[in-house]
Amino acid sequence: MTSNASTLTLAKALNAGLRRSMENDPKVLMMGEDVGKLGGVFRVTDGLQKDFGEDRVIDTPLAESGIIGTAVGLALRGYRPVCEIQFDGFVFPGYDQLVTQVAKMHFRSGGRLRLPIVVRIPYGGGIGAVEHHSESPEAYFAHTPGLKVVTCANPIDAYWMLQDAISADDPIIFFEPKRRYYEKAEVDLDNHPGIGLHASRVVRDGSDVTVATYGPMVKTCLEAAVAAEDEERSLEIIDLRTLSPLDLDPVYESVRRTGRLVVVHEAQRTLGIGTEVAARVTEECFYSLEAPVVRVTGYDTPYPPARIEDDYLPDLDRVLDGVDRALAY
Repeated sequence: MTSNASTLTLAKALNAGLRRSMENDPKVLMMGEDVGKLGGVFRVTDGLQKDFGEDRVIDTPLAESGIIGTAVGLALRGYRPVCEIQFDGFVFPGYDQLVTQVAKMHFRSGGRLRLPIVVRIPYGGGIGAVEHHSESPEAYFAHTPGLKVVTCANPIDAYWMLQDAISADDPIIFFEPKRRYYEKAEVDLDNHPGIGLHASRVVRDGSDVTVATYGPMVKTCLEAAVAAEDEERSLEIIDLRTLSPLDLDPVYESVRRTGRLVVVHEAQRTLGIGTEVAARVTEECFYSLEAPVVRVTGYDTPYPPARIEDDYLPDLDRVLDGVDRALAY
């Protein structure tokens, strides 16, 4: 197969994925605050309104509940709306619609109605933002039956996962790691990599400790794996990619070889995704574990002011400390 590859930032890859989806299906439309004329705060939707018109790339009022509620009506009429929530902390006015309408419609209708809605949410820290502009709310949505939750970590996944999400018939919360928006990779624009939307993936092989992570922390954990080589420690890094449903088979397989697991995420520790991963791995791999599962996470506090976010976010040193704790048993 011929390759049509381009070097893209994660933000540009999302833009290209949106463009391809809109070209392929006239029922796909975009809506959100400043997504049209401005092209979005992070310029993810740049140029789309100019090319597809104001009926398909819609600048909405500052009302997240209205954005999601309108998307419900559009989806029921056969459209595939893609909603942008400008920042993670702004999603909560629309949380009622997502939990009580979007998540329940298929079940409530006995399977007769589907809501093919994608809700794009930039999330996580690392950009020095003010209050409500850096949050990690993924566990709220992964805890909600009826919603599927995914997150990309690189431009290749950004491009293909977004298209896969838009073409799916289920409502999908699509988390985008905002601090990775401007990191680049070569993306094949025509040949799908072949991994499903709801599949996790080993991104670095290793033999001593399994590290499961997702979104913005994938790069951090890969950097930790390189640093760990200096101490002759081999880390296997797994990008979960999908948070609901979780695909933990690659994690189980890895843990049965390494005997140790470290789970890393930015979100708060209590009842985070890492808690669920730790519980399931303990259930499935109890006799393979050589040490308790270690979690490296944000702290159980409101997200801090921008100037001290580096003390809050897990970094390379904290990941390596978690590895040390796992190997100390």
